[in-house]
Amino acid sequence: MDRSNGYEAIAHTFAEARSNSIGATKVREWARILAPGATILDIGCGSGVPISQVLIEDGFNVFGVDASATLVQEFRQRFPSQMVECSTVEDSSFFDRKFDAVVSWGLMFLLTADAQRELIGKVARALNPGGHFLFTSPRDVCTWLDGMTGHESRSLGQDAYEACFQENGLELVGNAVDEGENYYYFACMT
Repeated sequence: MDRSNGYEAIAHTFAEARSNSIGATKVREWARILAPGATILDIGCGSGVPISQVLIEDGFNVFGVDASATLVQEFRQRFPSQMVECSTVEDSSFFDRKFDAVVSWGLMFLLTADAQRELIGKVARALNPGGHFLFTSPRDVCTWLDGMTGHESRSLGQDAYEACFQENGLELVGNAVDEGENYYYFACMT
């Protein structure tokens, strides 16, 4: 069974196609609320470009987790001083730690509805008091086939995500859309 949602099979193609800029500006703007040197977990980090990269450039301590061994190897080569784990989000040992923030760019919607709800709970438990969470997923409830892998993707929609936040001690504090039309959710621990 492919635990990487199809991304291991296309890892090199994905890394080459992934823009070095889409998402970077919004993530960098969001991270300004964090203390210098804050610890950030990047779930679904891929090769680290561009999301982990901008966070590292801005002085944050990034921990990455991705289920693609090939993409994790690329992350290690690019950012040897940062911790990275080859694991699914369901099995990652990093959730035994505490973080000032968690970012999940382009991963949440690849998970089943139940796995998304479970992940939000895991994120909430891994956040320090006042911690912040950013992820991307469409605003409306929808399903589609991932353009790179052909796997089914799904958004629970903003109302369901907000309800899940509230159940886990998180509060939605904002939304944004980037140049690639990705929809962002910004939440923090209450």
